[in-house]
Amino acid sequence: MTLADPDTPFAVVDVYKSLRNIERLARRADRLKVSLRPHVKTAKSLDVAALMHGGAPFPVTTSTLAEAEAFADGGYTDITYAVGIDPHKLPRVIALLRRGVTLRVLLDSREQAQSVADAARAAGLVIPAQIEIDCDGHRGGLKPDAPELTGIGRTLHEAGCLDGVLTHAGESYFAQTPQDMRKAARNERDSAVTAAERLRAAGLPVRTVSVGSTPTAHAADDLTGVTELRAGNYLFFDLVMAGLGVCRLEDLALSVVVTVIGHRPEYGWILTDGGWMAMSRDRGTAAQTLDQGYGLVLDLAGNPIPNLVMSAASQEHGTLTARDGAPLPDLPVGTRLRILPNHACATAAQHRGYHVIDSTQPTGSEPTAVQATWQRITGW
Repeated sequence: MTLADPDTPFAVVDVYKSLRNIERLARRADRLKVSLRPHVKTAKSLDVAALMHGGAPFPVTTSTLAEAEAFADGGYTDITYAVGIDPHKLPRVIALLRRGVTLRVLLDSREQAQSVADAARAAGLVIPAQIEIDCDGHRGGLKPDAPELTGIGRTLHEAGCLDGVLTHAGESYFAQTPQDMRKAARNERDSAVTAAERLRAAGLPVRTVSVGSTPTAHAADDLTGVTELRAGNYLFFDLVMAGLGVCRLEDLALSVVVTVIGHRPEYGWILTDGGWMAMSRDRGTAAQTLDQGYGLVLDLAGNPIPNLVMSAASQEHGTLTARDGAPLPDLPVGTRLRILPNHACATAAQHRGYHVIDSTQPTGSEPTAVQATWQRITGW
């Protein structure tokens, strides 16, 4: 099939760009001498993940237990579930551990630590746990100097469950300059390493010191004391990452194909059949210098249409408008377009699968060597 065949809206992955993005961060992790544990919440796909290691399972991060279970079913046995653990979910964690999966959980309170320790003892196995460290965003975690850090570590250690510490520089998504990004990366590293050193000084073993976000992963210049780097968005990138300068627009590997279904010239609108159910409600570029609305508009071949943006969206309708009073392009009903998303993770989650293309070849051409790589690795 070509991009003119499936019913719209549907998601498209440019496998050439995705492979290029994967290689870029892999080389960086090698230079920084840390292991890379990709976050699979972005693609939510065994096929896309397989591109990273030639089809062989490797250490991954997930954001839900459903993701962890799906990747375990796909043969992945080294998984970090990087959202604070709800004690009610521990039976599912234990079920995965009994299948031979090393599944790490995350926590930041005495109550969670005690629940993990009690569940591990009752089950007669180890539940590896990492203590979340708050380096900036305050969404979760303990400050590196929190008095309760060593007590939580000891509760886990006495049950054989203490694995290490983990942090995420969420504020890096609002960095304004490359200097701000590097500062965020250094603070992320320093926060995790300081917490690990406090635990070790208290006689507690720390095997894993885990840091990462897509912005800081690409900005870090020294990860001394860190054992692993996490990132997920880099597989596809998106308009937020382009706005931060982490990537270029031409690096974005995910787009959504929509069809023009109407015009309202009195309002300066072009209507499409892809709304927030196709793009998500994420408006992450609204806080940046250039607000990209719900997405930037390309033609079907992937060329930006000057000044055209998806400025509004309802559930199944997208509204395209021109910036700064520019004239609307002539796009008849039935015209297919591609929309670059603000947030690749949120947009990917709206779709059941991906149509695969290779941007080095004309749309509709025969399968290429790059697409053949995808087919060889993923089996389709």
